[in-house]
Amino acid sequence: MITLWLRGLLRHRPGRTAGAATGVAAAVALLACLGMFLAGSQASMTARAAARIAVDWQVQVTPGSDPAAVRQAVAAQPGTVTTAAVGYATVPGLSATTASTNHRTGQAVALGLPDGYRADFPGQLRTLAGSDQGVLLAQQTAANLHAVPGTTITITRPGLPDAAVTVAGIVDLPQANALFQTVGAPTGAQPAAPPDNVLLLPAADYADLIAPIAAADPSALSVQIHATRDHHLPRSPAQAYLADTRAAQHLAADLAGGGQVGDNLAATLDAARSDAAYATVLLLFLGLPGAVLAATVTAIIAAAGAASRRRDHALARARGATTRQLLKLAAAETLLIAACATVAGLAAAAALGQATTGDPSWGAAPADAALWSAAAAAAALVIALAAVLLPTWRQVRNDTVHAAYTTAPAHRLPHPALIVLLAVAGALIWHQTSGTGYQLVLAPEGVAAISVDYWAFTAPALLWLAAALTTYRLTHTLLGRGRALTALLRPWTRQLAPVTAATLTRNRHLIAQTVTVLALTLAFAATTATFNTTYRAQADVDARLTNGADVTVTTTGTADLSAISGVSHVEPLQHRYAYIGSDLQDMYGVNAATIIGTGLQDSWFTGGTAADLMQRLARQPDAVLVSAETVTDYQLRPGDTITLRIPSAASTPATAVFHYIGTVAEFPTAPKDSFFVANAAYLDQVADPPANHTYLLTTTAAPPQVAATARDRLGPAATVTDLTTTAASIGSSLTAVDLGTLTTIELSFALLLTATAAGLLPALTLTERRRTFTLAALLGASRRQLTGFVAAEACAIGVLAALFGAGTAAVITAVLLAALTGVFDPPPDHPHVAWTYLAVVVVVTVVSLCAAAVLTVVRCGRIDTSVIRRDAG
Repeated sequence: MITLWLRGLLRHRPGRTAGAATGVAAAVALLACLGMFLAGSQASMTARAAARIAVDWQVQVTPGSDPAAVRQAVAAQPGTVTTAAVGYATVPGLSATTASTNHRTGQAVALGLPDGYRADFPGQLRTLAGSDQGVLLAQQTAANLHAVPGTTITITRPGLPDAAVTVAGIVDLPQANALFQTVGAPTGAQPAAPPDNVLLLPAADYADLIAPIAAADPSALSVQIHATRDHHLPRSPAQAYLADTRAAQHLAADLAGGGQVGDNLAATLDAARSDAAYATVLLLFLGLPGAVLAATVTAIIAAAGAASRRRDHALARARGATTRQLLKLAAAETLLIAACATVAGLAAAAALGQATTGDPSWGAAPADAALWSAAAAAAALVIALAAVLLPTWRQVRNDTVHAAYTTAPAHRLPHPALIVLLAVAGALIWHQTSGTGYQLVLAPEGVAAISVDYWAFTAPALLWLAAALTTYRLTHTLLGRGRALTALLRPWTRQLAPVTAATLTRNRHLIAQTVTVLALTLAFAATTATFNTTYRAQADVDARLTNGADVTVTTTGTADLSAISGVSHVEPLQHRYAYIGSDLQDMYGVNAATIIGTGLQDSWFTGGTAADLMQRLARQPDAVLVSAETVTDYQLRPGDTITLRIPSAASTPATAVFHYIGTVAEFPTAPKDSFFVANAAYLDQVADPPANHTYLLTTTAAPPQVAATARDRLGPAATVTDLTTTAASIGSSLTAVDLGTLTTIELSFALLLTATAAGLLPALTLTERRRTFTLAALLGASRRQLTGFVAAEACAIGVLAALFGAGTAAVITAVLLAALTGVFDPPPDHPHVAWTYLAVVVVVTVVSLCAAAVLTVVRCGRIDTSVIRRDAG
């Protein structure tokens, strides 16, 4: 009996069965793609984080301990690949004579590097000029001394005569912050910046020239053991962080006080695990609504055939079928739909993975891929049960043969009080979870556990539900106003306007369902696209804040860069330092009239827009903008007088008076915490000229190309950075790898769901009215009037869905951007709308509605009196 029933379904109800299976398959494919992608992306986050580290562990040898014994203990740890002992020494200064001019530096750091260090730690040094071996000078030190390969450098040694060495090469230190960290010190006690003056010596030269100063000042010398690990870590960044941290703690226990472990690998994995947590959050915030919508589409497709299913059951009862047998038939249909949807959905997920990432499992391990495939299959079964078996169970409990032909199910409208309650509750939770200082993902440094406040998901969930109920109720109410509908429909259907209005009113439940799903689908597409576009825009802003502009050049003297091909504007920027009390902070001197052209954003400032504050700064020469942290620390109020001391290499600090006019939270090239922004002309009046000059270049050509030209023109003494390289280096794994693929998946499925909701659902609701069309044709309605009948309903569905979808998208987008503030750095001024994608969505919606209307006209426009006889029973 079950086999005959399934054959009959496939033969006589292929559209209903295929439609339901397609909806479930879409949910399966979306869940499988997102789940496997998340598992694979977390593994890529771990690998990328580990690959960025030049030295995994830096072990500071405790004074009095044997460096050889400490190195042996580090090498003996499971997973250690390479170790090297590096000497650190602080010397009073360096000097060099070039072009008959003697140049001196302040305090400098000399490093003693063993043979093979560059090969063992390839990311630690980058040669800019000269040789890779021998005595090397850091780029900034070379600029301070005007030194080039071949220049003789004199080292001032306490208690010993000066020593001379010849520079073999100029190098950059890409990971200088980690290289010169204070091992064992908390984050707040770390140096604000690496030393400006660094000399790198071969181990033999270091032993001959630097080690002897220990007799005069033992504290000036120290030893670190640098180590690399094999990176055989768990795939999850959080688990990898935990494993590496435990290994470092085990080493610390073995050393028994002989050394302190600086775990650079754990510090990088710490950031990656936060990214992984946010990736999971984005999956829930942006992915689950799509899966729920796919399930809803399935439910509506199944519900659209409720009348025919009720008649089928009635006939089966007339032939002696029991309720148990009917439920068995429905269960078989449910399993058929779930099985077909699982196969199709997983096949689609594998095909998308192959096309997008080159891997059907989206980079996930086989175990993870199998787990997510099983979860998607379970979701298919649950959706099919909810969409097919549950409604059938309710139906067969109450239906009779007579009721199947004479009654229609009653539909209850959601109560307005319920909608208001849901909206208010969602708004209150959103307000609570988007306040100042709130963090959705909390990953305290040094703490293995990550905390995600899943309570924040309640706000968008309640608002989605409130939007759905509002759309359904308002659509149902609007379609119940017969006279108004008749007036609106008369231009479309003329004499058939009353009949059309009555039909819309009678079927307003089905139409309201379709409008609700289509509106939510449009809102899902718009919300996901807007979030993606906003995030990408803010990632670019973050890179610009770090780099300063398309290309940033720092030189020891002035430079004419406007003649470089591809440069459209050159903005000078002074970088100085200033003491406020005993606190040394960064000071930036700007030309307030032109700096606004570099793309300053209003959200970076407090007390006025970026343009307003720059105008006030230009009008008042001694004005100063102060970072938010400094304002809080020193309890400053607008108009206060601030006395700052500006250091100079050639003289004692100059004292200058400034007037505080506003707060700045972010500024190009500035740190995130404490800094000042003032007029460059005023700084030149009250203090000596800065040692270095910085230029922000706006380009019309590719930034790396312009940067390469600038390096060739200015030589190794100049520091040149470009936006493209900076974005790649500072971008989190979430930015660089995951979010783009994640949103591509979601936007593709959003487009598919939109086409389904706009095309399939109206077709299902319209084809249920073949009897009405046939009666109208028999009463003399023309083909044009019947076409207007269909077009009027399709237009009503499209217009109402667009209006409600736009309103829902605006609300949900605002909530998501507020709740996911931690994803943005810095927060955006306003959402960035993906107009191109939304235009595609609109086109797909219109085309799908038109296709559904044409199909309905073709299928229902022919006179078929058998429909009337069959429906009349």
